[in-house]
Amino acid sequence: MKLKILKSYCHQVINYRPCLSDVPVLIQGIGIAALFGKLFYNSVIAVVILLPLVIPWFIYRKKTEKIRISRVVGIQFRDAISSVLTSLKAGYSVENAFREAGRDIDLLYGKKSHISRYMDKVYKGLRNNVPLEKLLLDFGKKSGNADIEEFAGVFAIAKRSGGNMTETIDRTISVISRKMDVEKEIEVLISAKRLEARIMNFVPFFIIFYISITSPGFFAPLYHNIPGVILMTICMFVYFAAYLLSEKIVNITI
Repeated sequence: MKLKILKSYCHQVINYRPCLSDVPVLIQGIGIAALFGKLFYNSVIAVVILLPLVIPWFIYRKKTEKIRISRVVGIQFRDAISSVLTSLKAGYSVENAFREAGRDIDLLYGKKSHISRYMDKVYKGLRNNVPLEKLLLDFGKKSGNADIEEFAGVFAIAKRSGGNMTETIDRTISVISRKMDVEKEIEVLISAKRLEARIMNFVPFFIIFYISITSPGFFAPLYHNIPGVILMTICMFVYFAAYLLSEKIVNITI
């Protein structure tokens, strides 16, 4: 299992294509390395040594961004299949209903939105006579949204078995809407705790920075000597563990 995960990770790294949006994340990573090197070690050499931290930070930020986009696409997909449902009730075929939904989504979210890009691929696939169920399954996998993947699977089974598409889509909209309502309630309940966690993540840096200004030399025994470096390294890893734990607590998925 671990070998498969490692192979998948290596494949993603090798095939990753840099883009302009990566620049702010990389700058943040460099800033974090400089901050840790200065406050924990007070050394330029430490900053250089800690620069590899940019890589895990970059991976973590891209992962969280992917999750965020997946959630946004899920919300937009609900509106897309709502449009499909309306077209089906008006007498359109399933394929034509998805074509009409693509036009509605372009008007609602704009052609540069994530859902419009996915719907455009569906539209192009239909023009090339690719089966709709195959396009939706590919849509579900690429979006990384569990709701879309489940809908694609149910849609494929319903189409093969001659099921009622209008009823299937109507039920799907109902399920997705209930799930989104629950997610919104959770967000409201933990929003204050999330803010507290963000503040607490910065508190250690403010304390070190404040004491360094008000009491110069207070941390001098911890810098530029082996016992101090070991102690500060342990503190840094404890901070990392606390940060990851706080992020896991305040980011609840259903």
